[in-house]
Amino acid sequence: MVVLLAVAGYLVVQYVTAGTGAPGCRVVSNSGNASYEFTPEQAVNAATISAVGTDRGMPERAVTIALATALQESGLRNLAHGDRDSLGLFQQRPSQGWGTARQVTDPAYAANVFYAHLAKVPDYTGLPLTVAAQRVQRSGFPEAYAKHEPDATLLAAALTGRSAASLTCAGRPGTTTATGPDAVRAALVRDFGRAVIQQAGAEVDPAGDVSAAPSARADGPRAHGGGRTVTLPVTAAGGDGRGVRERGWQLAHWAVANASALHIERVSYAGREWVAGNTDSRWRTTGGNEASGTGGARGSGADSVRIVTGE
Repeated sequence: MVVLLAVAGYLVVQYVTAGTGAPGCRVVSNSGNASYEFTPEQAVNAATISAVGTDRGMPERAVTIALATALQESGLRNLAHGDRDSLGLFQQRPSQGWGTARQVTDPAYAANVFYAHLAKVPDYTGLPLTVAAQRVQRSGFPEAYAKHEPDATLLAAALTGRSAASLTCAGRPGTTTATGPDAVRAALVRDFGRAVIQQAGAEVDPAGDVSAAPSARADGPRAHGGGRTVTLPVTAAGGDGRGVRERGWQLAHWAVANASALHIERVSYAGREWVAGNTDSRWRTTGGNEASGTGGARGSGADSVRIVTGE
């Protein structure tokens, strides 16, 4: 019995954490009194959910509801199985009109269709989280969403950019082969849409020769440093009332959340810098003007997020 219980406990941990040896991520509250630890797989999915929500102009409360729902339904993992034909982050059912199996297992699509349904719920921002989530999901266990609200609130504050320098990951390389500025740009478009690239106002130059990039084109962020660095000029975006500072921290935290998947080594914004592989993976001061939201780190320019990828 003891052995069986130990094995069962191990399997539960594996299900929740997506396996052993996974580099860890952590988000902390502004006060430092609350924190939540999760895996890189969960971080990528959470960042996608947040990006899709703000791209739609949804408020932070909507992102919190979506994250709590995904935590309950799938543990923020893009599941290829579930009850009956339920699939994906939100366990959406193709037979119930949520989309095809391929669509609902696309995290960006799944988040979009969740928000589309949530937006139709009258006064959802004023409802208890479990009520708002249940109006979308129609779950057999509606009270289960409530227990994830504290963690979802921490995640939403970081991933929408309201809470600065609050999300870190170990950032060791994962199993993906996606690397370099082109992979970063593709992932940005996947989560935020093409507007995030157009707003950057510069072209990715894989050769790293900034002078060769046509300044008139506006189809991608600029690459520096031998083609390893993407610099994203930050502008306020979305219809949710957030400013430049929040947008910048959203992009910076998004990059850290995707660090293992995209082999990102360093992220700089607002006078802070995160470096992969540090024992504590904290955001460290680099001398920029954090109060004003100026990027200022190693020549990244005012109001810019700087993402350095691996070789």
